[in-house]
Amino acid sequence: MSAQVPAPRPRVPAPALIRGASRSPSRISRASSRALPVVNEVSAGGLVVDVVEGRAIAAVIARRNRAGRLEWCLPKGHLEGEETAAEAAVREIAEETGIVGLVLRHLATIDYWFAGFDRRVHKVVHHYLLSALGGELSIENDPDQEAQDAAWVPLDELPERLAYPNERRIVALARDVLAGRA
Repeated sequence: MSAQVPAPRPRVPAPALIRGASRSPSRISRASSRALPVVNEVSAGGLVVDVVEGRAIAAVIARRNRAGRLEWCLPKGHLEGEETAAEAAVREIAEETGIVGLVLRHLATIDYWFAGFDRRVHKVVHHYLLSALGGELSIENDPDQEAQDAAWVPLDELPERLAYPNERRIVALARDVLAGRA
């Protein structure tokens, strides 16, 4: 007879401290007496690539982070209605960069947690590799106006430009795919 082993519980981060609150044990202040609610979000985007004069380039965007610093990242955004992650990736990349792309393949799905003042967010982002079909590099059609700038960056220079390690790993995977190594 074997003992029942309980299933592991999902790891949920502790509620965020209220900004400006003391971190001393006797003065820890929580956003509320109960845990912050968890919100699940799903987004899609990725790497849209073109080849110019024999060199692979990718369209990336710059956004302001919560602290107001400009950070370069891959275009992405929330799924709308009944669209698939691949459809959302094509739409979001076109909205945020002006470039229309064709999905070549799924690259990776990443997930991470972050906390706002009133909630904790578990975000899942599906990243795709796309071939650029046309369009003009522009942020003018970004409905959320999150993109502050857009640029074509040589694929081999992206790791130095991108702010987030997960996105740098996605670029490394895309380079392997394009080189026939993955």
